[in-house]
Amino acid sequence: MAAGTPSRSVDAGAVRLAVSDPYDTLGLAPVFELDLAALERRHRELSRALHPDRYAGRPASERQRALGRAIEVNEAFRKLRDVVARTEVLLARLGRPTSETSAAPAEPALLMEVMEQREALGEARRSRDLGGVRALVRQVQAREQKVIAEMAKAFVQLPPDTARIETLLGELRYRHRFLEEAAGIEDDLDGALA
Repeated sequence: MAAGTPSRSVDAGAVRLAVSDPYDTLGLAPVFELDLAALERRHRELSRALHPDRYAGRPASERQRALGRAIEVNEAFRKLRDVVARTEVLLARLGRPTSETSAAPAEPALLMEVMEQREALGEARRSRDLGGVRALVRQVQAREQKVIAEMAKAFVQLPPDTARIETLLGELRYRHRFLEEAAGIEDDLDGALA
């Protein structure tokens, strides 16, 4: 396991397992810009190798170890597929563990921008303006992509600019929450129009 990456124990029913670094679990290089297709392939390979059918007839302890490893592989895949969770993992590897609750407060300008976007989203929902919702989604997705590109640059600096990454991560969390809410509104409005 990488330095600065704590291992913790999780109870998965009868299986006790150590939650390790997702990059180590999947055997991938710890980089921000992951090849998502390669991540999927690696997950499938490990999932096939750990499938319960491969362990039928084997001792219970071996089946439990395979189950625990499969759970760890699935959790590692989930974390690395999500850009926010992947960033948190990489920051932890750099000795800067962070979570939403431990993050520094967002800049007032960002908070104002997000508040205005949420108000516009609420208005689009009330007026049943699916086009307006989709326009806001495109706007936030475009900004999200710029934030991700800035994070990628900050990660490849030597040493990585962790303070900048943490600031960008805070913004990315706000963008993600907005997009999740907007997706729910889009579904509601799509259903109502159908």
